[in-house]
Amino acid sequence: MVQQIQHLNPPGFFDPSDYGFTHVVTVPTNTTLVYIAGQLGMDETGNLIAADFAVQLKQAFANLRAALAAVGATPEDVVKITVLSVDHDAEKQQLISAARNEMWSGDRKPTSTLIPVPRLAVEGLLFEIDAVAAIPNS
Repeated sequence: MVQQIQHLNPPGFFDPSDYGFTHVVTVPTNTTLVYIAGQLGMDETGNLIAADFAVQLKQAFANLRAALAAVGATPEDVVKITVLSVDHDAEKQQLISAARNEMWSGDRKPTSTLIPVPRLAVEGLLFEIDAVAAIPNS
């Protein structure tokens, strides 16, 4: 019998689904873990696409989808994300939550850590997302 990845929001925890994540995800031993580096608002040539947070956010999520596809994974295979948000505020939180809910619309939302930061590695970058995916072995 193949074990399944489990997504849990235990009793006593707030419901994080509006924010686009799950509190606990378990990964069975019959999976391959894939670690995806921080994806940014840059195009394939490494150029920053815009100085706008929402535009960078959209590009970073598109880059994450492409990285997942490159290893035969889908967003549903993602079990953990870390988000870095420059000069984070309530408006950026809403944009991030909406993007997470668009990418993970069902009940298979990954765990998530959001870290507000004063800046990222390259001047002008405003958003970064990395991920861990678990692909079931055949």
